[in-house]
Amino acid sequence: MWRQKGDTSRLWASPALLLAAALCIVVVLVPVVSPGPVSPAATEEPGETYSKYYSFVELSRILKSLAQKYPHISNLSSIGRSVQGRELWVMRISSEPAAQVPGKPKFKYVGNMHGDETVSRQVLVYLIEHLLTGYGEDPRVNELINSTDIYIMPSMNPDGFERAVEGDCDGDDKARSNAKDVDLNRSFPDQFSDINVSEDEAPEKTAVMKWILENKFVLSGNLHGGTVVASYPFDDSALHGGSIYSESPDDSLFRYLARVYAENNPIMKTGKPKCPLDPSEMFKDGITNGAKWYDVAGGMQDYNYLSGNCLEITMELSCCKYPPAAQLQTEWENNREALLAYMEKVHIGVRGFVREAGSGKPLSDAMIMVAGINHNVSTAQFGDYYRLLLPGTYNITAVASGCVPMTITNVQVSEGKATELNFTLALLNSETISQTATPLPTPSTTAAPISSGNNTSASTDITGTAEEGSSSSTGSPEPKPLQPQEFRHHHYSDMELFMQKFSSKYPSITRLYSIGKSVENRMLWVMEISDNPGEHEQGEPEFKYIGNMHGNEVVGRELLLNLIEYLCRNYGTDLEVTQLVNTTRIHIMPSMNPDGYEVAQEGDIAGYQGRNNSNNYDLNRNFPDQFKTITDPRQPETIAVMDWVKRYPFVLSANLHGGSLVVNYPFDDDPDGISQYSKSPDDAVFQMLATAYSKENTLMHKGHPCPEIAVYPDEYFKDGITNGAQWYNVPGGMQDWNYINTNCFELTIELGCEKYPLADELPRYWEQNRRSLLQFIHQVHRGVKGLVTDSKDGTGIPNATITVEGIDHSVTTNKVGDYWRLLVPGKYHLTVSAQGYTSVDTYVTVPKDGVVVEDFNLTRIRSDGNRQTAKGSRVHVDASEEEFQSFIKQLSVGGGLDQLIQDTSTTSTTLRYRHYKELSEFLRGLNFNFPNITSLQRLGQSAEYRTIWALEISNKPNVPEPSEPKIRFVAGIHGNAPVGTELLLEFAAHLCINYGKNDAITRLINETRIVILPSINPDGRELAKEKECSSPVGMTNANGKDLDTDFFGNASQRSADPQPETRAVMDLIQEKGYTLSVALDGGSVLVTYPYDKPVQPVENESTLRYLATVYANNHPTMHLGNTGCPNSSQMGNIPDGVLRAAEKHSHMGSMKDFSVDFGHCPEITVYTSCCLFPQADQLSVLWVENRKSLLSMLVEVHKGVRGIVKDKSGKPIVGAMIVLNGGVRVFTSEGGYFHALLAPGSHNIEAVAEGYQQQRQEVIVSSYEAANSIVIEFDMDNRIFGLPRELVVAAAAAAMTALTITACIIWCVCSAKSNRQKDGFHRLRQHRDDYDDEIRLTSMGSKKSLLSHEFQDESESDEDTLYANKL
Repeated sequence: MWRQKGDTSRLWASPALLLAAALCIVVVLVPVVSPGPVSPAATEEPGETYSKYYSFVELSRILKSLAQKYPHISNLSSIGRSVQGRELWVMRISSEPAAQVPGKPKFKYVGNMHGDETVSRQVLVYLIEHLLTGYGEDPRVNELINSTDIYIMPSMNPDGFERAVEGDCDGDDKARSNAKDVDLNRSFPDQFSDINVSEDEAPEKTAVMKWILENKFVLSGNLHGGTVVASYPFDDSALHGGSIYSESPDDSLFRYLARVYAENNPIMKTGKPKCPLDPSEMFKDGITNGAKWYDVAGGMQDYNYLSGNCLEITMELSCCKYPPAAQLQTEWENNREALLAYMEKVHIGVRGFVREAGSGKPLSDAMIMVAGINHNVSTAQFGDYYRLLLPGTYNITAVASGCVPMTITNVQVSEGKATELNFTLALLNSETISQTATPLPTPSTTAAPISSGNNTSASTDITGTAEEGSSSSTGSPEPKPLQPQEFRHHHYSDMELFMQKFSSKYPSITRLYSIGKSVENRMLWVMEISDNPGEHEQGEPEFKYIGNMHGNEVVGRELLLNLIEYLCRNYGTDLEVTQLVNTTRIHIMPSMNPDGYEVAQEGDIAGYQGRNNSNNYDLNRNFPDQFKTITDPRQPETIAVMDWVKRYPFVLSANLHGGSLVVNYPFDDDPDGISQYSKSPDDAVFQMLATAYSKENTLMHKGHPCPEIAVYPDEYFKDGITNGAQWYNVPGGMQDWNYINTNCFELTIELGCEKYPLADELPRYWEQNRRSLLQFIHQVHRGVKGLVTDSKDGTGIPNATITVEGIDHSVTTNKVGDYWRLLVPGKYHLTVSAQGYTSVDTYVTVPKDGVVVEDFNLTRIRSDGNRQTAKGSRVHVDASEEEFQSFIKQLSVGGGLDQLIQDTSTTSTTLRYRHYKELSEFLRGLNFNFPNITSLQRLGQSAEYRTIWALEISNKPNVPEPSEPKIRFVAGIHGNAPVGTELLLEFAAHLCINYGKNDAITRLINETRIVILPSINPDGRELAKEKECSSPVGMTNANGKDLDTDFFGNASQRSADPQPETRAVMDLIQEKGYTLSVALDGGSVLVTYPYDKPVQPVENESTLRYLATVYANNHPTMHLGNTGCPNSSQMGNIPDGVLRAAEKHSHMGSMKDFSVDFGHCPEITVYTSCCLFPQADQLSVLWVENRKSLLSMLVEVHKGVRGIVKDKSGKPIVGAMIVLNGGVRVFTSEGGYFHALLAPGSHNIEAVAEGYQQQRQEVIVSSYEAANSIVIEFDMDNRIFGLPRELVVAAAAAAMTALTITACIIWCVCSAKSNRQKDGFHRLRQHRDDYDDEIRLTSMGSKKSLLSHEFQDESESDEDTLYANKL
């Protein structure tokens, strides 16, 4: 218990307090004991004295001693540990303490949740001793232990207790909370508030939640202190205000249970605790509704009731939170009888077993529903259930998956022991499925009033077998479903309160949430109705209704409020409603245009006032269209709905309008813009769906909608349905957008000829449409559905494509691999394909009623292990790599990243803008506080000598690890757009703080090298001013240069030297080794990819666009393609929120272009906000919007293809070129490593290295799997001039041989001639000059002959030759 009223505090004077002031400090040694069952020590404890509080060490010793002394009825175990490592002891007391036994309801007491509220801790120890010592002697104790499985936890917060001070009656906040300063009774998931307390912050809460969910406890008490009262659920309300009674479905039962405890406590029963803090405080009968007393969000008792199958109340035992030990015996005496009496109430109501017909197999997790009480319990592992109820007559239904629900009416519950009520459920077959889906007849019941009899009869055993959905009863007539009671026009506030009321009253099947706001900031409310609200259940289709899109067409708004009431009030009593809610996740938005409604006028028949939104745009002309470009700015209501539809796997939808009476199906327009039939690929399916609605509305089905309205006297629609474009052309309609862009089939239903009828006509509209509204929901269960899984690990494959032969419209699997494909009855050829998998096809036959289930198992295309996949290449996957691939897959599919965000701690500081000095201090602070994972480097200085900082985050920040991917985050290139700077600083802090605390963050940092450049234009940042959304001041550096036009790799391209900031970043980029770069800028909400250069062909564009799309898709609004920025020329015309950079602003010298061309690293630019420099209080919102996208980049950088290049000897080859798809090139780094990101799909890779044979390989890249490591082994290049080495060598050898022989012949000839000159007769030369001339001429003639390739007759003598030359 905790309250604060003003600033008044009171000091309680007592001898114990005075004694405490003189006490020395006591050091408590905490033993480290493993969780689980305990083998106690042999020491036997002396008898209880009721005269002291037990420290944790003493408590542990006493509990172990008792467990050893009474092993036949007790078992001591720990369910977990506190922050400081203390065990959370639980003593189990039962006649079979080591076994799970059917037929014994489980009961628990939890004490000392607030460490400074200590009476409960001692009282529960005394209760344990009382039960153990009394067994075998006290008949009452014998009965309790023999019939009940009792669990007692004396202290849930042992750390807090150790800090508390005896005699402190008002309590100490530090002792109240756990060691991480978390109030454990504000830490549980809450139905009305978003409570996110991590396991690291409150391991005690996590352990107790797990304990609650693993054990189907039936009844529980949570013992506190600070006053004397019994408090019952709910503990908070949707409005979170004081003095608001928050009624649970079991309100009467809770009040009874609370009175049982209060009436057996002599102080509590007076209702006047007279506590010194508030002597006048009174509680009627000693009990109170929790929220009526004061609002507690995140309380344990509500969590038990809503999530744990267990009814729990909170007992406040004493005014003084930590009274002197001398009062302990009195407190025990005051509470002993109450503790025992409350435990005995676990045996009231109804109990029994649910079994399968024929086999008798117990059915666990079957739902037990009581008509008129919107709270269900489920069966335990043996099929046993325990439903606490007050005396009276009830209609009770058992529902189990795959079985026909069974209802037993007029079940009598008497005071005393529970009534035995067993269920035997028949298995569903095709016939029963069909009949279950048939609306009429509907076996259902209403709650009978609780009888006032005081019978004490023991039990009645009623057993029956349901046949084809019928109910077993005692002869009473079958009641009709409860109809809505409220028929009036609900203005916005009235509608909001109506929805909050039903959400609060039926929390087990409802969830109220908003998808956004209207122009005038009214919430766009949606009510989810499901047996597990807030969760997508694998295989369960999701359905939506939208009303009031045109503000003056109001019938749909009121019908949907009626439908909410109808579903909630009849769940558990009406078979059809129960079946729909249990098998469908239903989302209902009564008003998409609440602003327009507020200006519309009741009685409007065919007017336009209020039709459009507050910006005067028709929302049903505001969606992207397949045939026409919609130039109107996208409206906030439209954006919210588009985002909503993309976030949920809707299968079927209807948009409710007014002004006629017809069901209108796609397409709504055609390429020519004229009224003619515009047939969609699923025209037959749409006609089936439209007819399903219209035929249940007898007036609509006739096809003559509005004969009384002069404008449409002769209008006729066969069977009450029409193709939209054939009726009239509607470009920009919502139904076509749903069908073309998502898996959802949507129709538009015109509900009546009057747009805003008088309120007294509303009951008539409900009667006309009630059956149609329900029947249309049934249609979501038509066609074929199933699961697409990976044959290797059995996990679901997201985004797999299901194609139906002959129908040019595919659907895709959801994040968990489930799919739904609406089809008319018939035989179909289905093909399922997914990137990286071999396609599978099959034939299915869709039945006339219901759905056929067809699961697919796909096999990965690539080979695992070390088997050859291409010459010289092999895929290598070891156990650790497979584990990492599984880790990346978990983060990539389903809600992996969402769960990661939920599990991580957040920084407690408020985001704000930091100038250069504080930014530098912040970075140094990160480096000082996290030295093992950070390294801070100076890249250079700005024009005004401010440092350009780079922070590296890695598990080994100063050690090169070329095998790890390296990602770069950059911001602040324009100083007037500092949002990116603050986001990166927060991102860096987020990573550092969660390292070692969150497994996923730790793993990502260990496997990635993250480099963050928060501000590369610090000079410009110093000049820029907050709230300047479009000012250019600060955009450039101190020299007036836009840095994003200063990145040139070739000196010939630039007219001046690069700016110092540019040079620093260029040097970093040219270090290479980066796999991905993400730059943050401002002035819009979109992502761009290279190139910024005009008319530059983009190699690998699919990959660059894909990377940009990943970021946008993880942003809540960016992917919708609407910047929402008044200054954006591309407003509403940006598919997926992604644009080639040159299309946004074409220019030379950009950083991203330089990164691609000279750093061989893809870079995307993220524009984070419309305003360049928004006010600081928007930073937190922008951080939340971009956090998931930033984390997604850390996941994405591990995908694509990676590997190592070696020669045959195993030596890594550095500098080898990897050519992707014949264009983009990356190079191997130290160790021969390479990593390249690629879009999902098949890609060709070529590996080239000088002196080696070129290698080619095809790789498959998945959108959700980590890159496989490819090992490429090069052979020496045996080709010379493109010819085989052996041929070239042989030819060269032959040539050399021929040349050698020729040389020998010439030498021999020359030698022979020389000899003849010496030995023959010669003509005497008369003069030496003549001789020299001859020699010279001879030489010239020889050269001339060689050059001219002339042949000489070697038979001529030398003399003849000389003679001829002379002539």
